[in-house]
Amino acid sequence: MSSENGPPAAPEISTSIVVLTLARRIETELNAALAPLDLSVSRLGLLGHIAAVPGVSFSDLARMSGITVQSVHTAVKALVGAGLVRDQTARAGSAAAIELTPDGTRLLQEAQAKVAGVDERLFGPAADPIQQQVGDAIRTAFTPSAP
Repeated sequence: MSSENGPPAAPEISTSIVVLTLARRIETELNAALAPLDLSVSRLGLLGHIAAVPGVSFSDLARMSGITVQSVHTAVKALVGAGLVRDQTARAGSAAAIELTPDGTRLLQEAQAKVAGVDERLFGPAADPIQQQVGDAIRTAFTPSAP
């Protein structure tokens, strides 16, 4: 390395790398907050989708969750076993009738409080100012504007 050319230039900032790095940090924080509830981010996502879309199909759950239909069947079976979900699908190939149980609804509410705590820590008034800006931008981008 020659000093006559000066120090190497700083690499350009990659939006993709910055967002990926922040996403991994968020997922780590969320998984830690959800662990006492015996939940992960992916299980929470499934519970949320099931609550939001009554009668959601296994294939729609797979699309919304970014996983395979086979993985959804396995995950739903585990949620049923934990008493969080009822699967009243009559037979393979029939329309799904998946719904949260009262325990599933309660757990989802507890999890949402944990998520709010992580949001507050990472993006609230006491967070790093840059992360506050990111949080504000995301909320603005995904909040429907009035007609």
